[in-house]
Parts: sequence; structure tokens; C-alpha cells
Amino acid sequence: MAHRNARTTVYARRLIVRRWQAGWPAARIAEQLGVSRATVHKWIRRYRAEGWAGLADRSSRPHHSPTRTAVEVEDRVLALRAAARRGPVFLARELGLVASTVGRILRRRQVMPLRALDPITGIPVRRQHSGRRYEHPRPGDLVHIDVKKLGRVPDTAVAGACTGAAKRSAAGASATNFLHVAVDDHSRLAYVEALPDERDLTSAGFLRRATAWFAGHGVSVERVLTDNAKVYRIGRNWAQTCVELGIRRRFTRPRCPWTNGKAERLNRTLQDEFAYAQPWLSNTDRLAALDSWVHAYNTRRAHSALGGHPPITRLAS
Repeated sequence: MAHRNARTTVYARRLIVRRWQAGWPAARIAEQLGVSRATVHKWIRRYRAEGWAGLADRSSRPHHSPTRTAVEVEDRVLALRAAARRGPVFLARELGLVASTVGRILRRRQVMPLRALDPITGIPVRRQHSGRRYEHPRPGDLVHIDVKKLGRVPDTAVAGACTGAAKRSAAGASATNFLHVAVDDHSRLAYVEALPDERDLTSAGFLRRATAWFAGHGVSVERVLTDNAKVYRIGRNWAQTCVELGIRRRFTRPRCPWTNGKAERLNRTLQDEFAYAQPWLSNTDRLAALDSWVHAYNTRRAHSALGGHPPITRLAS
């Protein structure tokens, strides 16, 4: 049965028929078009039986699928996806299925990927990814670095219920937490620190500590990829630290934040699964839980890009 990815196009099939009608032998037609004689005979038979319409592309879907997942199970997958807004690995674990099966169900039901949805309403807000991805072959070849800014949780109010009085009480302090993140391109192993700002000296100190942390896990950082912020472009302490550590600097394309996509994706995970995943009684409580969350991210959290395994498993491969 012909389909859109078939070797021959509709034009080639029509050529087969026209040349056969002109008296050309099947062997010669096959030689000219670079196909087998069986292919030539197949399309001639199809033309005899159905005419020119028989040469059109058709779906490759089988008439019967006895092993297809039951509709009731598919409905459960869709219901949990709508409620939890999580990926196939999470859904499979919760429902006792295989992640690849859940992925096929979502594609078959034409469910938009999570990256294209608004995290609050679940309404599509982004276009589909081009599909082009890259991954460096060894840990440390490239480390993505970025800063995620988070609004502070008022120490006198639960997150999301900040009153005017609570805001005024924090007027003398910074209203923002700066989460400096570093994620290894190959393994997705992540290092995160909450720091008071994103200035040159602060960022340089973070790089030193991140490099030492990666070294403690057997990863030697060779390059860092950052956006085009001034601290990374012209910061003296940052540049000097890179030289002292023997790290080469790379920068994203201007106005193209997705070229630092692994750091951006970690930022989004930090936001969705940590910072705003639960109400916090205070900013101190949230920051105190950061290290344990990052440890779980590296050692236990299933990562879809790693086949459902946590990042730490990539260091042993």
C-alpha cells in the first residue's frame, strides 16, 4: 500500500504506466527509474484494477490493529495529561504503562506538547519545535549557564497571597531571587545556586563553584554557553575566571534564547516543579528546599531526553 513516505512519487508511478503503455518492457522501466521489476509490475497491476486513481498516495495504517491500546486506557491517559500536564514518562509511571505507548497515544490523539501550552490554562501558545536538536558527545564539552529570576515569597504571607503590608515590609530587600543555573549539555546534570544578584563578581564566583562541583562528579568543563548579557560579554571578573579555569566562552545568537535551550528548559522545570509547585510559607523555606530539589532532579527525576533516566546515569555511560 502506497503512503506519503513511499520510495516512488505519484509522478514516477505515472511514468511507469505511460512507458508500459508505450511498449517498454518492465525490466527497462525498472532500470531507468532505479526501482525493482516487482515495483513496476505492482503499479501496473494497480493501474489495471483502479485506473489512474489507484496510483495516488494512501494511508499506511493497517485495516485492523488487534494490539492497539483500549480506548478506555487512552481516555485515562488524556484525562491525567489534562489534569497533571506532565510528560509520557510521568503518565506511564502513574498508569502502569510504557512511556513509548503513552507517547503514541498522545500523538495519535494529536495532543499538543507541553512546551506549546500555557502552564496555567493549558491553552496552546507556542508553535511546534523545528525538530532539530543537538547534544555534545561527552560531559563537560559544553555547559549551559543562565539566571532565572524568581519573585520572593514574602516572609509574612503564603505564596500567591502577598498583601500590601507584606510588600511594604520587604521594601528594603530585593524583591527578586536570582537562581544561577549551570546544566551539562550531554548529561543534563544541573548545579543551581540562589544568589542576591547577577553582577559580574557574583557570576564569576558562581562559575568557580559550579566548575568545582562538576569536577567533583568527574566532569571537566571545557566550554560555557551563555546569553549576550553584559556580565558575560564584557564582565572583567567573568572573563578572567574563564581564562584561569581554561574555559572557552560561547554565546547564543542575538534574540534567539532557544539556542541556550537546555538552560531555558531547566529554568522552566525549576519554575513549574519547584518554585510554584506548592505554596511556601516564606522565601527562606523555599530557598532551604532548593538543594534537595536539585539533588532529586539529578539523581531521581526521570528525564524524557534521557530515555526516562535521571541525569546522573549519563556519567556512568
